[in-house]
Amino acid sequence: MEKLTNKEEEIMHALWQLQKAFVKEVIARLPEGNHYNTVSTIIRNLEEKGYVAHTAFGKTHQYYPIVTIEAYRKQFMQTATQKFFDSSYKEVVSFFAKEEKISASELREILAIIEDKEDKA
Repeated sequence: MEKLTNKEEEIMHALWQLQKAFVKEVIARLPEGNHYNTVSTIIRNLEEKGYVAHTAFGKTHQYYPIVTIEAYRKQFMQTATQKFFDSSYKEVVSFFAKEEKISASELREILAIIEDKEDKA
């Protein structure tokens, strides 16, 4: 799965929310200042990369994501963990704890999820 630019990610988030949309509907979800031709080009690039497909309605296209946000999130986290944390998820969690981005109660919730999965295995 190819890494996306910030603008491509922004457009994918709009498509994930909308599930299927015409370019004008995507633009309505984006911050001001996005031009139709630019967004249309980026969506076509996303289609070439395998993230998006379309249904044709005459000369217009309705686009929809073919990569789920969950699949993209998983790939993103695997790549970031490998590049910045020596493939250690413990280091990822430790980083967020040190940066005060995660609380003790949130960590207890995560631990409960892990223990629940272990009990089911």
